[in-house]
Amino acid sequence: MRLIPKFLLSATSPDHFPPSSAPEVAFLGRSNVGKSSLLNALVGSKQAHVSSTPGRTQAINFFALQEAAASIQPVLLFADLPGYGYAKVSKSISAEWPKFIEPYLAMRPTLALCVCLVDSKIPPQESDQRLIHYLKEIERPYVVVATKADRLSGNERTKSAAALKRALGVDELLLCSAKTELGMKELWARLRAIAAT
Repeated sequence: MRLIPKFLLSATSPDHFPPSSAPEVAFLGRSNVGKSSLLNALVGSKQAHVSSTPGRTQAINFFALQEAAASIQPVLLFADLPGYGYAKVSKSISAEWPKFIEPYLAMRPTLALCVCLVDSKIPPQESDQRLIHYLKEIERPYVVVATKADRLSGNERTKSAAALKRALGVDELLLCSAKTELGMKELWARLRAIAAT
């Protein structure tokens, strides 16, 4: 059964976060990594705004996923976090991300998984390495998803996945495409497992 998405709110302060009512999945990545496109492909509708200008998301956007339109209680929350690594927005995760990002990642009690998006078409980035290191430090569960994999040949995907895993120090990486839905079933399997806990 496809879960029905509903936009909840945009938060720029921990005081604005919605009540902790269901397991949450945070989507993180560099600006222009294809985060909004992936979110929209996952939920099957245009919930997240796709911009041609990187760094437009300036708040944490929360979406509730419900089993039916009439449901009151969501089974899962998605949190779309601002992109990082774009010069006009921020230069590093730790130094210039807005003050509400770190409290969310470090202290949100219902945050069950961080989906770390990296671009499969470019070499591993230092900002992505810093993010993975930070999540390991605060002991948050995470999965690395390499986006835009439809733009690579089979051999290029293998090479990209190996290079990203090596540079990021991870054993697992999902290659995904919002366009062709490559990897979406595998990612949804992870998300549904969280919703069931």
